[in-house]
Amino acid sequence: MLRMCTATIAALALITPIAAQDRLAGELARYEQETDPVRKARALAKLGDDQIDQARKELKADDDVASLHTLERYRDEIQHMAEALKATGVDAEKKPAGFKELQISLRESVRRIDDLILSLPVDKRPFFREVRTDLVKTQNELIDALFPRQPDRNSKKPNP
Repeated sequence: MLRMCTATIAALALITPIAAQDRLAGELARYEQETDPVRKARALAKLGDDQIDQARKELKADDDVASLHTLERYRDEIQHMAEALKATGVDAEKKPAGFKELQISLRESVRRIDDLILSLPVDKRPFFREVRTDLVKTQNELIDALFPRQPDRNSKKPNP
């Protein structure tokens, strides 16, 4: 009985990482096949957590270059998606679909990347901070699209 339990636990330990990689590959394939920018933004929002988890796993395996490459690919996808949403010509303030999901996901991803950066040796942090800075810039652009600055309605207009 004990051997059967041990064998089952060992099999599950081997299958779980494979299933996670298959899920990541499946979500990545769905994201790449999607043509509608709003649905693609939603798919990317779901995919972001998995990509950051993958980068964290690569760091734990002492593969800093692969981890940085994974985060750079994520950054490029985010920037491309933000540009694609803007190119639709949709007013994000009136129809926030896609913009909102991407911005919320990006905010959470930046927080997770901050945690990842703090776990790095000091000499490797600048490379990862560069990716983080680009993501924050894109996040701020999404916030500006969702909440454009309006002139203060309470201020008095000068009479000519």
